[in-house]
Amino acid sequence: MLSVMLFGRFVGESVLANKMLKFVDVNRETPEKRAAEARSEDFDEIYREYATEKAAEQSARCSQCGVPFCQSHCPLHNNIPDWLKATAEGRLEEAYEISQATNTFPEICGRICPQDRLCEGNCVIEQSGHGTVTIGAIEKYITDTAWQKGWVKPARPRVERAESVGIIGAGPAGMAAADALRRKGFQVTVYDRYDRAGGLLTYGIPGFKLEKDVVMRRVGQLEESGVTFKLNCDIGKDISFADLRASHAAILIGTGVYKTREIGGPGAGLPGVVQALDFLTASNKKSFGDTVADFENGVLNADGKDVVVIGGGDTAMDCVRTSIRQGATSVTCLYRRDKANMPGSMREVANAEEEGVVFDWLSAPKAFEGGDNGVTGVRAVRMRLGNPGPDGRRAPEEVDGSDYALKADLVIKALGFEPEDLPTLWDQPELGVTSWGTVRADFRTKQTAMPGVFAAGDIVRGASLVVWAIRDGREAADAIAAYIAQNASVAAE
Repeated sequence: MLSVMLFGRFVGESVLANKMLKFVDVNRETPEKRAAEARSEDFDEIYREYATEKAAEQSARCSQCGVPFCQSHCPLHNNIPDWLKATAEGRLEEAYEISQATNTFPEICGRICPQDRLCEGNCVIEQSGHGTVTIGAIEKYITDTAWQKGWVKPARPRVERAESVGIIGAGPAGMAAADALRRKGFQVTVYDRYDRAGGLLTYGIPGFKLEKDVVMRRVGQLEESGVTFKLNCDIGKDISFADLRASHAAILIGTGVYKTREIGGPGAGLPGVVQALDFLTASNKKSFGDTVADFENGVLNADGKDVVVIGGGDTAMDCVRTSIRQGATSVTCLYRRDKANMPGSMREVANAEEEGVVFDWLSAPKAFEGGDNGVTGVRAVRMRLGNPGPDGRRAPEEVDGSDYALKADLVIKALGFEPEDLPTLWDQPELGVTSWGTVRADFRTKQTAMPGVFAAGDIVRGASLVVWAIRDGREAADAIAAYIAQNASVAAE
């Protein structure tokens, strides 16, 4: 019997070796990327889809390591080795089931997650010099295939519950929580100030990274599941927070952070010096076919202009690449640190450089020139990296006498986002906030100082990644369900 068991184990391991561990023989190969000249003319996604055979081949490069660092460095702890193995073996529906078990929106994460800093950046075979497994592209392929095959189904809870939950914010945290709560049978209503759900997925991220039908498809699935969306609803104006709280057994705050960081200096208020989110929202609304007055009159339109974008994060990358597609004459990105120290994705920087964006590293604006008719230029200064600051990063310092001028008809400020003053906006002074203005919530339970009021996503952790918002939303849903169950148990006693 022992010999049979050992033989069976040997055969099983041999089969695994035949299907997987191909990283020595098979080179890393990403999906085809459209030529820069062609993709710069439209807002379509720039990467092609894997063919089935290519997805299986690239999945087979996984080493199936005993301690999967890709999984441990994923905020959702996705079971990446298992769905790679299933894909390599042609079991795509099973691969999708494994993928969606931990991720509410795997096709979105596959497109916009900075895999180079998370799962792929920690792939064991990458560390050994063989080139990482193309995890993000395979994740996208699996779920896109699942949609095409009809494997993605709306939630159908076994038992409908009477309790309702109100969610403020239809971004990734709010939608992830809505999906999880609906699957548990709760009645869910999502409130959002915008005319479409999705938050920054809809209006903040350009179509060349995330086509909008991908987001709207998920919104439609949630509606089919029984989630109610109340759009164009501004809490504190259209409905009070107190009334909302009285209408639901629990409330989740998932508003994100939309207040743009400002920049000072002479001329900062000139016409033509605009906020990144205003610029991106106008562009995305045009992609939906909406009429946008400030786009039509040129205020938020880069066509024919010399554009300067200030910032070095992913939002700045979205702005420079959107400007190229709108027909800008030139696009320059000013960032006060060097390329190695910028917070944005290196993949996005490379794409932007291919498309004609000029990066002016170690530079910062000092003033904006122009008059009543608008901005005409930026006075900038060269920077150098000095001693490390409190955050451990080397602090940028001005280089004396290094001022220079840049021509600019449009300046876009992409300096990051901060939380709005929710206690004041909603007339809820008891809603605790941190020194950064984010809502104070228990790390584990996501509950705020107000009973039955929870918070998740960027409004708690500050501007962060979509994948973290999804995780927070899912965890908040579990905490809300436990809170409601506990209250029901107490009421029954």
